[in-house]
Amino acid sequence: MSEIHYLPMSVGLFGGLALFLYGMEKMSLALKRAAGDKMRTILARLTSNRLAGVVTGAGVTAVIQSSSVTTVLVVGFISAGLMNLSQAVGVIMGANIGTTVTAQIIAFKVTKAALAMVAIGFFLEFLAKRDINKHYGSMLFGLGLIFLGMNMMSEAMSPLRTYQPFIELMTHMDNVLLSILVAALFTALVQSSSATTGIIIVLAGQGFISLESGIALAMGANIGTCITALLAAIGKSREALQAAAVHISFNVLGVALWLPLLALLSAISISISPNYPQLVGIDKLAAELPRQIANANTLFNLLNTILMVPFAGAFVWLARKLIPHRSASPSEKKAKAISPKYINESFIETPDIALDHAQLELGRVGRRVCNMLDLLPP
Repeated sequence: MSEIHYLPMSVGLFGGLALFLYGMEKMSLALKRAAGDKMRTILARLTSNRLAGVVTGAGVTAVIQSSSVTTVLVVGFISAGLMNLSQAVGVIMGANIGTTVTAQIIAFKVTKAALAMVAIGFFLEFLAKRDINKHYGSMLFGLGLIFLGMNMMSEAMSPLRTYQPFIELMTHMDNVLLSILVAALFTALVQSSSATTGIIIVLAGQGFISLESGIALAMGANIGTCITALLAAIGKSREALQAAAVHISFNVLGVALWLPLLALLSAISISISPNYPQLVGIDKLAAELPRQIANANTLFNLLNTILMVPFAGAFVWLARKLIPHRSASPSEKKAKAISPKYINESFIETPDIALDHAQLELGRVGRRVCNMLDLLPP
């Protein structure tokens, strides 16, 4: 049995994780800034059509690479009175599909280009004259850091392939419920299901986990990501809290629905993923599992949405039962009367949307001032 050097392995693992998370944050922020105006236009044109909401949620999330951010934006729109709960349900469901794009990108073996992405992105960000090109450079730089972090984590964990105590520990991850719980807790901690999925694919690439365990971990990440929307809804309107409740109930019900069908989902994923019959053992698992897990994650979220979109009204009903509207006290009514309607802290990270809301608030206050002047005696 080979000896494990814990200090350098821990430094490599947590250093790689830090790079991965920083890269995710940097890429997400750059994409939000580059596409902020388009996001505002798309979300502003939402109708009560559930299918349009699903497509919009998937599209916006695929662009900004974070279902949590999309859901937080939805909570903000509801708080500002620009969207109702029925419209929000479709967007929330679609967001789960859009977030699987990250897993698909990570599963493709492009990590060897990490340093090239970092270099090109860095020079583009600092040398470009136009803001849009700077944002694209920052996005590429962040993507490179994601892959660089994955490389570091993968290299740090490679000695564990032959470390028997760790191999025995990972056999316990075949417990599906334990896998879901661990992934949900970790995702709630880092507030990114994409980060959790990336780490799952790193584990799969080393041959440490089985396909069903990987799918269960990805399911747990879907539940854990709900914490971000829940935190964003605290202190907001009842309808914003109801949107967070819809997000939680949709993800939890989806996991409960597919849990007994895990073997079927695994079989479908294997059938649509590339296989390498020339490889054997851990090498075969390391080559095939990342794509299989990424495809299963996409299938899981896509099929969940297709199955549950017809029942969007039921999710709205459930959320309103769980978090009913309550009558405001006289002091709350007074506070509401003098508080801004459109300005919301959740939009600060997306300047285009924040400025648009500031403009709406100025217009609202301006109309109120005009009405007050009209009431003055001649």
